Amino acid sequence: MNLGRTRPRLQISNGPRKKDVVEKTIHNLGGILSPDLQPSQPVFTKPEQYNVLKIGKYLLLDRIEGETFRAVHYQTKEESVCKIVEINHYREILSAYWQVDSHENISSISELILGETKAYVFFEQHYGDLHSYVRQKKRLKEEEASRLFRQIVSAVQHCHENGVVLRDLKLRKFVFKNADKTELRLDGLEDAFVLPDDSNDQLTDKHGCPAYVSPEILNSNASYSGKAADIWSLGVMLYTMLVGRYPFHDADPSALFGKIRRGQFSIPPILSTKAKCVIKSMLRQDPMDRLPADQILCHPWLQGSSARCFVTCITNRYLDQAVPDIVYRDSEEEIFL
Repeated sequence: MNLGRTRPRLQISNGPRKKDVVEKTIHNLGGILSPDLQPSQPVFTKPEQYNVLKIGKYLLLDRIEGETFRAVHYQTKEESVCKIVEINHYREILSAYWQVDSHENISSISELILGETKAYVFFEQHYGDLHSYVRQKKRLKEEEASRLFRQIVSAVQHCHENGVVLRDLKLRKFVFKNADKTELRLDGLEDAFVLPDDSNDQLTDKHGCPAYVSPEILNSNASYSGKAADIWSLGVMLYTMLVGRYPFHDADPSALFGKIRRGQFSIPPILSTKAKCVIKSMLRQDPMDRLPADQILCHPWLQGSSARCFVTCITNRYLDQAVPDIVYRDSEEEIFL
């Protein structure tokens, strides 16, 4: 394969660019950048006056975060997202995307361009992440949260069924597919782990965001169920979507981890009984007591009262682990992300 040379450092503008500015940039660069470049032969051009980078038929514009950039197709003017990864590790980093194949609620790679030292991975455009959306809205109404959460669990179920443990599940991992913000997709599989044996999901590494980490990961150096840890993170996500704050939070990390280990959190009375039930079914201290993703999808709160496959929370299995009845204080200090 004929591969172009990459530059050691990419200086790309972080400033916002409106659509008309992008089109003007493409027009003005028309005499500099050849439209006949092949995707497998990346050519890099950065005219200083425009401060953009061209890779194949794409222009990389503003940095979204880290090594993720907004991109626009040179010919179609369609926007996309480009993630830059080290060429020596791109197969390992992207393995989870190929493992889960195609799913409507999981991002898929639309194009991959290989350079000498970097791989440029292109995904479809998105319309913001769920964390920012919840923070803007303060908290979501149950009807909206149920619709979005079903899509989230569907993506996690598909990953688990295909031998992929996500490890770092959080609201930021999900982005909106449409401008109306009604459809979600899982956007970050780079941190996911592909299980060598589908029947064994035991992990030993400590991986995840502090607010979403499960108690068994904190409690010992022994192995733990990666899928059950993902379910705990789902519980934190749903609680945060409905309440507007994390179920476990503290500025001091050691205090935060202590709260997670104890598993004590309060559920505000404003939530419906079904919503409380599905949260409790995921935030169980014992990993064996957490509902798996396929059963969460059958919960009446997600399916309606006619759901037949849901195992009710009101069983002896759960009575000894009831969430403590702690007074909920709807203070400005507690409502945060």
